Amino acid sequence: MFPEYDVIVVGAGHAGCEAAAAAANMGSKVLLVTMNMNTIAQMSCNPAMGGVAKGQIVREIDALGGYSGIVSDKSMIQFRMLNLSKGPAMWSPRTQNDRMLFSEHWRLMLERIPNIDFWQEMVAGLIVKQNKVVGIRTSLGLEISGKSVVLTNGTFLNGKIHIGEKNFGGGRAAERAATGITEQLIELGFEAGRMKTGTPPRIDGRSLNYKLMEEQPGDSVPGKFSYTNTKVPEKQLSCWITYTNQNVHKQLEQGFDRSPMFQGRIKGLGPRYCPSIEDKINRFAERERHQIFVEPEGWNTVEIYVNGFSTSLPEDIQYKALRMIPGFENAKMFRPGYAIEYDFFPPTQLKTTLETQLIDNLYFAGQINGTTGYEEAACQGLIAGINAHNKVHDKEPFTLKRSEAYIGVLIDDLVNKGTQEPYRMFTSRAEYRILLRQDNADLRLTQLGYKLGLADESRFEKILTKKNDMERLLKELTEMRAEPEVVNNKLEQLGTSPIPEKVSVVSLLRRPQVGMKELSSLDSRIKKTLDQFSEDVQQQVEINLKYESYIQREQKLAEKIESLENYKILPDFDYDRVKALSSEAREKLKRIRPETIGQMSRISGVSPADVSILTVYLGK
Repeated sequence: MFPEYDVIVVGAGHAGCEAAAAAANMGSKVLLVTMNMNTIAQMSCNPAMGGVAKGQIVREIDALGGYSGIVSDKSMIQFRMLNLSKGPAMWSPRTQNDRMLFSEHWRLMLERIPNIDFWQEMVAGLIVKQNKVVGIRTSLGLEISGKSVVLTNGTFLNGKIHIGEKNFGGGRAAERAATGITEQLIELGFEAGRMKTGTPPRIDGRSLNYKLMEEQPGDSVPGKFSYTNTKVPEKQLSCWITYTNQNVHKQLEQGFDRSPMFQGRIKGLGPRYCPSIEDKINRFAERERHQIFVEPEGWNTVEIYVNGFSTSLPEDIQYKALRMIPGFENAKMFRPGYAIEYDFFPPTQLKTTLETQLIDNLYFAGQINGTTGYEEAACQGLIAGINAHNKVHDKEPFTLKRSEAYIGVLIDDLVNKGTQEPYRMFTSRAEYRILLRQDNADLRLTQLGYKLGLADESRFEKILTKKNDMERLLKELTEMRAEPEVVNNKLEQLGTSPIPEKVSVVSLLRRPQVGMKELSSLDSRIKKTLDQFSEDVQQQVEINLKYESYIQREQKLAEKIESLENYKILPDFDYDRVKALSSEAREKLKRIRPETIGQMSRISGVSPADVSILTVYLGK
């Protein structure tokens, strides 16, 4: 009934979709198995993509040839560039999306890839022979052969949903949990744990009074994620902001004695940076109010996502508290919020390719690794799909350095440090964030995507043209001279000092008060030159000039630290032979099995002294 597949992907969430698309587009024969074909790439929580650091990840996925950016653009109902008041390293794109369109576009894009087959059923276990995965076993007892398997089970592994004192098995509202895989993996020697996440109630938008809320429109000139020719929206839907108050908090507190979180019925750890509303008012009792974002779920639906009101309190408490929020006085609830507990596997059991250390050709991606967020899951799926394809076709593994991408930071953190709570990406996690900006993801990664066979030739040529244009513009601005009698009056209007003599136009652009727009207004000659180049090229040249010293400093630091990556460690190296290593370092190194001294240096519990000792030992 089934052929032998190169790659079998279990789960069709954000990680599974990217994994299947990547492996298939690179030439593998792929089977994508999901419990429900109608929920492919479903936005289980908020209908949005991107945000701080997450937006950088979506652009990186797109630059490599993944699909998340394209689908986000096609289903966008609003675009905002966050943190524009800060430096460009902090700028982060975010889209509000039509939930139904997002899922539809993903499915249609997957169905257009000839190398992908689909199967709707629960996967009950893996077929493992001699510590190597060779296929899957379904709940109907079907055995399907595969040279590699990528597990992207999301919140479905032994998922349990909590609403007040009620709990029941489920991987998502109205969908059953997946059983069998956790138990088998534990038998095979894997360590497992439990995590928790939550979602807010959904509301009928027709029952809300938006006059009592603050409107949050999209950017007047919207951007997009993808470097392809996706279109920006001609119109956008607004989101809205309102706030809780003391009456809301008192009402919520009345349900604490029935809270699964406070009564100990939930054992898993939840995301620190996205706490439930009951956790907020308990931990931050001194705050009189908390922000609530009122987010539409799409163009043609009245359903509203109440961002900031995630909860697992009893439904009657949720309903009464919601109606005390300004604008929600007559709110009608579509469904209550809930918490969900699920199994995960500490990611220190993985290689940097996301292949497991215990079982060959088995890959984990997404929430199974302890992460939270669509973007974090999608980028793991992309890397796992690439490496599953490479492994079965005897190609070199593909990894990204911490200085190359936020994706590299995320995977390096997971594999070397692990996580005790749902891992979410922040700009603060990246030590090279001036290098890893959202605006230059194509310059950093498209050539790599082209070499993999994911980014097509037209995208590669586009990058070469862009680099050439940047060099030409910089050269022309460097050679062009600004004349005092032409520019001084406007320089003073901009609040910056006049020039006593002719100077290079580049020196003016380095000033904080002068951007490309201001530069263009100084002199018609300058404007004529700038008009020959795209806004994207102009922005790159401006950022590179203004932050030149910072960029160079980070590049030098990256080169220095990455020299340690040249010291390879054999997979079966016997750490017990190195008696001078600390016992904690020896224990961690034997478990994580770092591939290089550089990776070793980033493992929690391994000291600089341990790094020096092993470097000297390997040198001998």
